[in-house]
Amino acid sequence: MSLWLNNARLVLPDAVVLGGIRVSDGLIAAIETGSPANTSGGGDAIDCGGDYLLPGLIELHSDNLEKHLMPRAGVLWPAIPSLIAHDAQLAAAGITTVLDAMAVGDLEGDDSRTATLGPVCEVLLDPSLNGLLRCEHLLHLRCELAYPALLSTLMPLLGHPLLRLLSLMDHTPGQRQYRDLAQYRLYYSRNQRYWSDEDFDALVTERRQQQAALVPGHRQAIVEQARARGIPLASHDDSTLEEVAESARCAVTLAEFPTTLLAARSARGAGQRVMAGAPNLVRGKSHSGNVGAHTLAEAGLIDILSSDYVPAALLQGVFLLAGIAGWSLPHAVATATLQPAQALGLRDRGMLAAGRRADLVRVRVVGSDPVVVTTYRAGQPVF
Repeated sequence: MSLWLNNARLVLPDAVVLGGIRVSDGLIAAIETGSPANTSGGGDAIDCGGDYLLPGLIELHSDNLEKHLMPRAGVLWPAIPSLIAHDAQLAAAGITTVLDAMAVGDLEGDDSRTATLGPVCEVLLDPSLNGLLRCEHLLHLRCELAYPALLSTLMPLLGHPLLRLLSLMDHTPGQRQYRDLAQYRLYYSRNQRYWSDEDFDALVTERRQQQAALVPGHRQAIVEQARARGIPLASHDDSTLEEVAESARCAVTLAEFPTTLLAARSARGAGQRVMAGAPNLVRGKSHSGNVGAHTLAEAGLIDILSSDYVPAALLQGVFLLAGIAGWSLPHAVATATLQPAQALGLRDRGMLAAGRRADLVRVRVVGSDPVVVTTYRAGQPVF
């Protein structure tokens, strides 16, 4: 199977150049630069009309599948149609490799996440889906450290062949993402959870006691399992120097969504890659009242961008980064391609170069918005 894409603005690791890409057997066989008249595509070349050609986007933390599995409060949807719909949405957003981020545990007594976890892990390996999925799906397990049944739920899943990332998260109210208790209360009120002042105070006390009793042991057990199995570790929503120091002691390599500028700077100093949310960048603020992604970008503290809960935000976020002082388009594109590939040791993708897998995205800017024209996975159009 061969393919020639010509007359495109190629976003290479260090420059944007006019040229074309030849694909053979699912790999980038050659890159030619120059005007269309100087390239050798032949009559079967696809003229990209000056559109951008990017490496396929790589998403390390997508919550989007959970929205399909639980379309409304108390409603559970079957795993296969949920996965297919989620997959199509990703391909339309230019994402060719995704880590489906599944929560292991929920502190507010919602069993929906636990109920969907097992079916998703099974369906990701279902051979009947071979050839049906547009993107390559891998697994990211998000470990809720204060969840009482965490270890009994997690341990059977640690041998899953698609597991590529474990993250340590703690949504106990009063710290990290929810250090502002008013924000915590507001967030859960949107999910039909309401408390009197007295009940809310009692809940916070109970959650903090549960945290003190469970988190240290759970954290240590997961760190040991990750080390023994060679699975990278991420830390979720670090806010303080103390939390980053704890992450460093756990050999965390990825700081997911640090909630303060101080934590992001400290994580970078500890050798961790800093992940920011593309929806935060697109909206211009965090939905939880935490540090803005623009602030992190202006400080040069974003290594990896994640679509989080909006797949289309990843491409938008990349082009927004490219408009911030000090950010070139190749630098911005790397946050959604080369950097996440390197974080997981995926050496066969993440950049436009001969020998890399032909995961490609053709992008046209309409007005001020980047729009996906075509997504290719291993040289095959999937959108």
